[in-house]
Amino acid sequence: MSVPDAATSLHRTTTDRLALTAVGPADLDALYALHTDERVWTHFPAGRHADRARTESDLAEWIADWERDGIGYWTVRWRDDDTFVGAGGVRLRPAGVLNLYYRLVPEQQGQGLATELARGALDAAGRLLPDVPVTAFLLEHNAGSKATAERVGLTMVWRGPDAGNPDPDAVRLVYADRPLPDDVLDGLVRA
Repeated sequence: MSVPDAATSLHRTTTDRLALTAVGPADLDALYALHTDERVWTHFPAGRHADRARTESDLAEWIADWERDGIGYWTVRWRDDDTFVGAGGVRLRPAGVLNLYYRLVPEQQGQGLATELARGALDAAGRLLPDVPVTAFLLEHNAGSKATAERVGLTMVWRGPDAGNPDPDAVRLVYADRPLPDDVLDGLVRA
């Protein structure tokens, strides 16, 4: 994919309270601490990073997203004092949609920051790739994530079993900013 010129401004952007910066190698320690914190995985304990190599691998993919697509996940910090808040943004999925992601350290939750981050990500997606649908994948029992997706205007487009989840009773929800063609949706929920 050819990266539009507008992508350059997305590497570092701000919201009212947050500084959003394209992830980079210097973020490894903060991202590792976030992704190994069991408090941010209560909805999906199997997703918790078991070792630093997993975080390194994810970070390498996320950096490659920015280089290839001009959009991806950010490291999120407070604008006023640079305190680490979490990570999030949007990244392209093989099915041709953008995945909306937000994960905050527990001490920063409950202040509307996930919603602010998600709105920033939707704005970036709309500026760079307006024809690409934005989706959010979440587990039904993750009430906070569901509420954030709904607050930013996404609607549920699919509900069903969570393929590959070690919990056979887990229910996956797919939210989107627009209707999705059946073949795209099928590719998402079978992936």
